[in-house]
Amino acid sequence: MTADAASSPPDDLEDLLALAAAHGLDLVGSTLRTEEVGLDFRVAIAGATDGSRWVLRIPRRAEVLERAAVEGELLRTISPLLEIAVPDWRIRTTELIAYPLLPGSPGLTVRADGTVDWHVDMSSPAYAVSLGTAVARLHAIDAEVAAATGIEVRSPAQVREVWARDLARVAASFSIAPELRSRWEAWIADDDLWPRHTVLTHGELYPGHTLVEADEISAIIDWTTASIGDPAKDLMFHQVSAPPEMFDLALRTYVAEGGTAWPRLAEHCTEMFSAGAIGYGIYALETGEAAHREAAAAELDPSAAG
Repeated sequence: MTADAASSPPDDLEDLLALAAAHGLDLVGSTLRTEEVGLDFRVAIAGATDGSRWVLRIPRRAEVLERAAVEGELLRTISPLLEIAVPDWRIRTTELIAYPLLPGSPGLTVRADGTVDWHVDMSSPAYAVSLGTAVARLHAIDAEVAAATGIEVRSPAQVREVWARDLARVAASFSIAPELRSRWEAWIADDDLWPRHTVLTHGELYPGHTLVEADEISAIIDWTTASIGDPAKDLMFHQVSAPPEMFDLALRTYVAEGGTAWPRLAEHCTEMFSAGAIGYGIYALETGEAAHREAAAAELDPSAAG
């Protein structure tokens, strides 16, 4: 997100300025813009009176704070181990997380009405190479060092078990289109699709979480979903959104830089992306919010929603 991503200031501008001021940030109100699509945090970007620019993350629910504490520790740990920038949390309280704006612009932004604006060319070789390199270096970080921050750790077997458990839980509360349920069950059951190892993953690595300069990734943001888990998570979005030759380039770069691939990785990415509706169903159940439950139901059984 850039500071100009929204066309007008939020209705609660004065409240946000007061919140920042209470934490020692003197912001210029005319520069403040928000992004409202985040499920766990509301995000704002603004300039300060001293000329610096800041990102503000305001928690939407108290339960996200425990994960935020782990995220902050992870960022502190991995920052010196990666060659690209990650958020440097200068402020972290129960009301506000804030850090200096990182270099680059998001590869993708979402408007308040849900319209997606792309700011990076997914057919760009430069982006593919920088993604493959960044993911390889992330996955090379020692899993035990990362695990010591408190992030969730799963073995390859546990990764699949959680998918199966989540599918059963969602099926108990929602209608799932038969073709989707059959597809997801077949995916979970197919041994050849799944990796034999787990690594430190960002967990939601898509262009909206990569900041880009000249089609190369300069920073990665929003590490809330980081875990020791399936390496395909960090390659999935590129596999489903980039031309096949660009995903092949990203994957070749990933392997050349030390990453470990397997024969059916691309197919696994496709199936995992399809199963994203399961994760949204779990989120809807955990938050208990009617709007999320309705949206999840529409993804899980489009024919019933229509």
